[in-house]
Amino acid sequence: MTVTPEQLAGMIDHTQLKADATKEQFTKLCDEAREYGFAMVAINPYPVAQCKKQLEGSGVHVGAAIGFPLGQVTIEDKVAESQRAIANGADEIDYVINITELKAGNLSYLEDEMRQIVGVCREQGALSKVIFENCYLTDDEKRQAATIAKKVRPDFIKTSTGFGSGGATLEDVKLMKSVVGDALQVKAAGGIRELEDALAFIDAGVTRLGTSAGVKLVDALRAQI
Repeated sequence: MTVTPEQLAGMIDHTQLKADATKEQFTKLCDEAREYGFAMVAINPYPVAQCKKQLEGSGVHVGAAIGFPLGQVTIEDKVAESQRAIANGADEIDYVINITELKAGNLSYLEDEMRQIVGVCREQGALSKVIFENCYLTDDEKRQAATIAKKVRPDFIKTSTGFGSGGATLEDVKLMKSVVGDALQVKAAGGIRELEDALAFIDAGVTRLGTSAGVKLVDALRAQI
C-alpha cells in the first residue's frame, strides 16, 4: 500500500499521556497536530478543554483516555469520565477494558461495560475506541474481547495503552482483524516510533496509529519522496 505523508498524518493520534506533561507541552502537541494535520491529539481527560480551545477550527479531534492506563475502575466511573470528557470537548474516547473480569471469564461484564461506554459515545456523537492491552492477554482472550466488540460495534478496537509491558505487534493486529474483519477499525498503539513499523501496520489493515513520534514518522516519509 502506498501512503502519502498527508494520508499518514491523517491516521495518527498524536499522543501526550505522561503524568508530568506541562501545559506548554500540550500547547506544542496541538500546534504540531494542526500543522501536520494529525487525526487527533490523544490526552488524559484533564487538558481536554485546553486542547479543544486551541484546536478550534483545525479539524483535528481531541481524544480522551478513559480508565487509563489500567482499566481498574468501575463501569460507572468509566461512563462518568467519558461523559465529562465529551462535555469538555472530547471528540473521541479511548477506554481500557477491565482485564481482571476478562481473565475471570466474565464476558457479560465486558459486554456491559462496552455497551454502556459505546452508548454514551454514540449518543454524544463521539468516536469510541476499546483498548485491549494485548500484552497481558492470551490469544483466546484477545479473540473473546474482539468477538464482543464485533457484537457491540465500537468504532475501533485498539492494541495497547503504551504503558503496559508491551505495545502493538503485527501478530496481534492480524489476530484482531481475523475476528472483526472490516466490521470495525483497528488502532495500533505502543512503541510505534519507526516509519517501517508504521507502514507495516497500515499494510496489515490498521487505520489509526497512536504514537508520540508522529512528527518524526511524517518527516521520514516526506524525506523519501
